[in-house]
Amino acid sequence: MKQKILFVANITKHITSFHIPCLGFFKDNNFEVHVAANGNDEIPFCDVFHNVNFDRSPLRFSNFSAYLKLKKIINTYKYDIIHCHTPVGGLIARLAAIQQRNFGTKVLYTAHGFHFYKGASLKNWLLYYPVEKYLAKYTDHLITINQEDYDFALKKKSIFKKVSRVHGVGVDLLKFNPQTKDLKNELRIKYGFRANDFILLYAAEMNHGKHQDLIIDVVSILEKKLPNLKVLLAGMGPMMDEFKTYAAKKCTNDRVLFLGYRNDIDTLMSLSDVCVSASRREGLPINIVEAMAVGLSIVATNCRGNRELVINNKNGFLVGLDDAQAFAEAVEKIYGDENKKRLFALENKQRVIRYSLPNVVKELSSIYKEYMV
Repeated sequence: MKQKILFVANITKHITSFHIPCLGFFKDNNFEVHVAANGNDEIPFCDVFHNVNFDRSPLRFSNFSAYLKLKKIINTYKYDIIHCHTPVGGLIARLAAIQQRNFGTKVLYTAHGFHFYKGASLKNWLLYYPVEKYLAKYTDHLITINQEDYDFALKKKSIFKKVSRVHGVGVDLLKFNPQTKDLKNELRIKYGFRANDFILLYAAEMNHGKHQDLIIDVVSILEKKLPNLKVLLAGMGPMMDEFKTYAAKKCTNDRVLFLGYRNDIDTLMSLSDVCVSASRREGLPINIVEAMAVGLSIVATNCRGNRELVINNKNGFLVGLDDAQAFAEAVEKIYGDENKKRLFALENKQRVIRYSLPNVVKELSSIYKEYMV
């Protein structure tokens, strides 16, 4: 009889964006692969899809219905392994699997960045830490994607049974190729930019945590000094209109371009000069990992996740969370300094190997093999 695995996440987009190689690993090892998530994306390597209406807010009553549905699915199919992701998906899946763990089901949870961390608000610690502490007893293996979370979990050995660390979700180095001058110029012509434009790219959801207003403040500081400055903000989100209004107030026309959802981030990186991130909190930011693969210089806020990838003045610059002036000065240091760009690019292309897709799949497969018959 085939072994069965269930992947759980809030939305199908999370699965298709980050976990298809792992689904393929289980198919190659003769597993029956199930996915439970909210959405209708087509999922490769998935034998059975369960549409479960998870709500992103953990306190919504609809999540109780999702819990009942998922519990029924788990009790019916009797999985050998359940691997859950995302805060709500991880919460509901671990509660729903309590009964089946008594019959041998192993539950793995990947924390894509704890909501409690050094520098987090007291509210986050009071709300999220007790929940994770409680759920730890129903988690056979906790997987972290950054060193800070891993170190914290190791210190709490009495709470977390087994902890591993993997290097993020993996970046496809065949897709995010090192930037070349010829390709950069060719793409700029295609996308309507000038060869001498100085282009910053920030690919992230438009929300409070990603803090795009800081980047707009940086532009307002630099636009007179750097007349060829352009900022590309790629992504959708609940604060998009608010950020557009703020940019119209703070900056002159066409300095900040709101691109919306894009499926050509690799191309946008290949035509840009600097990857920027204004995040207040990260697990391990894939946009920075992808920028490293392309060989871009990076300017990012000094938050968990960002500081794991960016070593100040070695492959980019780190600045304070709300320090627009320091951020602007860091961008200005890179502007026109071809030697610094070259050194940052070399360092990034070396450092990114550990975060590559083959390496991350290798790390995860070694964990999975502990639970395979």
